[in-house]
Amino acid sequence: MKNIVETKFYTIEEPIKFESGIEFSPITVAYETYGKLNDNKDNAILIIHALTGDAHAAGYKSENDKKPGWWDELIGENKAFDTNKYFIVCSNILGGCSGTTGPSSINPNTDKPYGLSFPVFTVEDTVKVQKKLLDYLGIKQLYSVSGGSMGGMQAIQFVISYPDYVKSAILIATTSRLSPQAIAFNAVGRNSIISDPNWNNGDYYDKAQKPDRGLSIARMIGHITYLCEEAMYNKFGRELQNKDHYDFNFDIDFQVESYLQHQGQIFVDRFDANSYLYITKAMDYFDPASKYGSLKNAFEKTSAKFLIISFNSDWLFPSYQAKEIVNTLMQLNKDVSYCEINSPCGHDAFLIEYDNQSKIIKSFLNNQIKGDSNE
Repeated sequence: MKNIVETKFYTIEEPIKFESGIEFSPITVAYETYGKLNDNKDNAILIIHALTGDAHAAGYKSENDKKPGWWDELIGENKAFDTNKYFIVCSNILGGCSGTTGPSSINPNTDKPYGLSFPVFTVEDTVKVQKKLLDYLGIKQLYSVSGGSMGGMQAIQFVISYPDYVKSAILIATTSRLSPQAIAFNAVGRNSIISDPNWNNGDYYDKAQKPDRGLSIARMIGHITYLCEEAMYNKFGRELQNKDHYDFNFDIDFQVESYLQHQGQIFVDRFDANSYLYITKAMDYFDPASKYGSLKNAFEKTSAKFLIISFNSDWLFPSYQAKEIVNTLMQLNKDVSYCEINSPCGHDAFLIEYDNQSKIIKSFLNNQIKGDSNE
């Protein structure tokens, strides 16, 4: 029998002041919960999705649903994030397009989609929204906050913004700031969208033609960064797609070309081009070391225990970036554990390598429980 979950919605009516100085409201947040909040309201774990994820982290939306949530292997009874012990919360990010207010949402002042009138936001702003949701749910303290990739960036910001509210943080395949190379890939993706003639300066929602081509190319670029050379060789090699010879034209010849085209095509059915612009920009801006003067200063007031996981084949957020966070926390005498997992899956490993991650996360959370009982 499938575990059926319901996506819920909460609207924040009071304005939230963004880092840009703009005060913005209302903001509706789409979220899902798994497990039960205990009487002390302190067994909650916030799971934060990556760039194009959503609130549906585990379970099925209906009996007919064929695909479970994006981290279903890690969330549930007796899994790493054990719903017998913890109350799990996952929400769609600010600026998203899966239920949370973003550029595709209707502006109540105009009855039209916000488009580019939606304010540019930062990772810190997304965390402010997450905190409002947790307050609404009555959560007095987070037992842990966890996320991979951009979700990890938000988890970092959470412990910085609310140092006494978070007991532990699990940061997976993430970084404290994007490298120039990663920013460059985001810039090329955004330019592919903006260059699409159907983008129409972000005003395309009532048009028959959407900037699907630009968004598709942006996704194709992204997928290249999520894999690695070994993963591409293992998955595709130089195999041709449904043929045994070159066609000597510019149609698809190789399997890897077909794969990227397919990924781009299915992406446009579920994601908004403007949301992609806004969210990648928020990633680019994230840099607590710059904001606080140094990474050491940024983490100085944190009181959480940390588990940091990286993957040796991840060249988008390579292990040296995780180790920079680990070394900084060690210099501050913070409680930090680190593990680099050997994987041929590249950056996508945090969505694939479930067995190793599950053992590490479960051990970390169980040790945290033991530590709490000894205090």
